[in-house]
Amino acid sequence: MQIERTSGGGAVRQWNTRKLLREERIEAGRGFATGKQIDPERLVDFLEAVLRPGDRVCLEGDNQKQADVLARGLAAMDPARIHDLHMVQSGVVLPEHLDVFDSGIAKRLDFSYSGPQSARIAKMLFGGKIELGAIHTYLELFARYFVDLTPQVALIAAVSADRHGNLYTGPNTEDTPTVVEATSFGSGLVIAQVGEIVDTLPRVDIPGDQVHFVLDAGKPFYVEPLFTRDPAAMTETQILTAMLAIKGLYQPYGVRRLNHGIGFNTAAIELLLPTYGEKLGLKGKICTHWALNPHPTLIPAIEAGWVEQVHCFGSEVGMEDYLAARPDIFFTGPDGSLRSNRAFSQTAGLYACDMFIGSTLQIDLAGHSSTITANRIAGFGGAPNMGSDARGRRHPSAPWLQAGAEADPDTAAPLRRGRKLVVQIGETFGEGNAPLFVEKLGALELAEKLDLDLAPIMVYADDTTHIVTEEGIANLLLCRTADEREQAIRGVAGFTEIGRGRDKAMVERLRERKIIQRPEDLGIDPLDANRNMLAARSIKDLMLASGGLYRPPSRFRNW
Repeated sequence: MQIERTSGGGAVRQWNTRKLLREERIEAGRGFATGKQIDPERLVDFLEAVLRPGDRVCLEGDNQKQADVLARGLAAMDPARIHDLHMVQSGVVLPEHLDVFDSGIAKRLDFSYSGPQSARIAKMLFGGKIELGAIHTYLELFARYFVDLTPQVALIAAVSADRHGNLYTGPNTEDTPTVVEATSFGSGLVIAQVGEIVDTLPRVDIPGDQVHFVLDAGKPFYVEPLFTRDPAAMTETQILTAMLAIKGLYQPYGVRRLNHGIGFNTAAIELLLPTYGEKLGLKGKICTHWALNPHPTLIPAIEAGWVEQVHCFGSEVGMEDYLAARPDIFFTGPDGSLRSNRAFSQTAGLYACDMFIGSTLQIDLAGHSSTITANRIAGFGGAPNMGSDARGRRHPSAPWLQAGAEADPDTAAPLRRGRKLVVQIGETFGEGNAPLFVEKLGALELAEKLDLDLAPIMVYADDTTHIVTEEGIANLLLCRTADEREQAIRGVAGFTEIGRGRDKAMVERLRERKIIQRPEDLGIDPLDANRNMLAARSIKDLMLASGGLYRPPSRFRNW
């Protein structure tokens, strides 16, 4: 910190050193820019001018939306000039996100999700190429942007900018407002990649006084269609688990406010609402308000009048016209474009939803779950926010109170906390015939290998309320001892090694108490679980259900 001397000889602290350092960066960058607009041919030179070794850098890096041109520029820098960067970003998705560690440009990483790069990041972590800070939930990482991980430089992406640097983010706003606010108001430098420079924006999503430089990439940023699930790939087992969830959980708890994970099991639930749900007379009683990306598999339920409102974390490729045409359902601007916001939607999922239901890769005998396996470190994004019981919640709802009463029947009602329904759904054997249920999570093995203080658990056991497989539903809220909990989990683990180790007599007693419910206990015949029950059986069916408004990416089209 710089100190200035007064005429009287006393020391006066200078309070704007970070702003002065930012001005130095801006001045250094002006040699490669006209006003705010960076010369695309000098991008690498520009980045080397404004960055400093050891900087904390947020590269956007979201679930879907990537500042891909800026990422390539970052990876092309000279590690002799810029090195040991501390990357703080939601998603490690592109190869360039890891190339910077291979070259030594970056050293330390704090992140949330690494789906497409999960195998490579595991190899690099074990090989010592990356110094791991932590694997965060999205909200946790965003929170640290405002506390101890404030970026000194943020590299973001938007659809377009005007001459003043105002940004239009379009439907995939995602992390951008959070990253920009933390960086810009924290005296950091904000650099935006845009698809074009225009005279007039459809909507100002980020004010220009928070943006210091803009790169006209000449093309849209890369977006991954992460939430598209082809109904043609759904199995009868997934349809059965969806039927169990609707009749065994959604109906008895009356769940109206919820979040779905991105797997095929939850997509099957969405496609069964207008058919199986209609048959059960549940329209208007369940699944009306959502914190959810605009899943194409939700289209038939929206068109059939099941859905009242959806707030989105981000958008989905091909859904833009559909979203614009349904402003009663989605949060849209004057131009019809979706206004998504990952931080707000994560908060909605944490505090305003009564249920999270999603898939995982491994569940242990206590009910902990994780997406970490021996060779892959996928992170977990927002699932721990969605799949956790928010102890700060104070507003009641019927499902929340009912779950709380099941977990704690002895406390007087006015003092009894409710419980969020946190459901893990999947088949007993997953991809590659890997068992869903294990004695020891891969997350624990990772913690041992990397000497981590904390294993990367996605959903902790004390948050998990139910497990759904093709074997049935285990209601962990009703378990009163650790033994009951273990046997309830074994009771729905099928023919896995965990399932074969069950105490059959105890499992039957749990079934009598409705802690375990088989399909037949719920009046469900597994033979009824067939593809004819789906409201759409192909991507083309989804397009037709939307009235032609949904335009799926080419890789999902077969017509």
